[in-house]
Amino acid sequence: MTGEPSRRVQIQSAPNLRDLGGLVTPDGPTKSGVVYRSATLSSLTDADASALAALGVRTVYDLRTADEVQAAPDRLPEQIERVPLDVLADSSLSVAARLGDLSGDPRAFAASLAGGQAERLFEETYRDLVRLPSALAGYRAFLLGLLDESREGAALFHCTTGKDRTGWAAASLLSVAGVGADDVYADYLQTNTDLLPALEPVFRQAEEHGVDREVLMPVLGVRESYLDAAFAQMRAQFGTIEGYATDGLGLSGDELARLRALLV
Repeated sequence: MTGEPSRRVQIQSAPNLRDLGGLVTPDGPTKSGVVYRSATLSSLTDADASALAALGVRTVYDLRTADEVQAAPDRLPEQIERVPLDVLADSSLSVAARLGDLSGDPRAFAASLAGGQAERLFEETYRDLVRLPSALAGYRAFLLGLLDESREGAALFHCTTGKDRTGWAAASLLSVAGVGADDVYADYLQTNTDLLPALEPVFRQAEEHGVDREVLMPVLGVRESYLDAAFAQMRAQFGTIEGYATDGLGLSGDELARLRALLV
């Protein structure tokens, strides 16, 4: 994947933060400094909030549920607008939105996801990210927000860990831009490198409760099979990434062209 080292943005209290620029498409590289992805911004220090603003970010798209937001609201500078987009509002079973349960009772949480159940639930969640009405509405609003010329500056999108809801947003956006599948998957899997070290306190807490860290890897990391499930659902429903953008998200051909021009 081209430009991988320079795409990481080192802001300590904003883990899993990287630029979607610098990836190869048939029409040239994706633009840097336009769109960023990250995990939660609820723990931003004052200095790191200033660093985020210095990147030029002026709009943050928050893909978390209302309960997640209430439990850990973003800490953003005044000049940055937060746009709530609860893509899993129509799901009552999503494991991606239940990661907060891990801090309350790690042993019970891990037990509920043992025996391959975690992988099955995450794959189902990724299908939901493509097919749920709330997901289609949320991702449509995200893409149209990027095209909104009244919004100046760069955009950032995130969920809680920046790996599932954020992962599909990044994968679909890069695919729309024309980035090849290998680089799309490489960006997705980079979360395992960029996020897991920041979750070391979570692993240690779980181990103190008798939960082996390997049990949590399917939960706190990402796997190819998860993204495979989303793309399989996309192909089954919409055929192609263009079909997903137009028939699923309701973008016009002109809007799709403008989005590509924005990104490449």
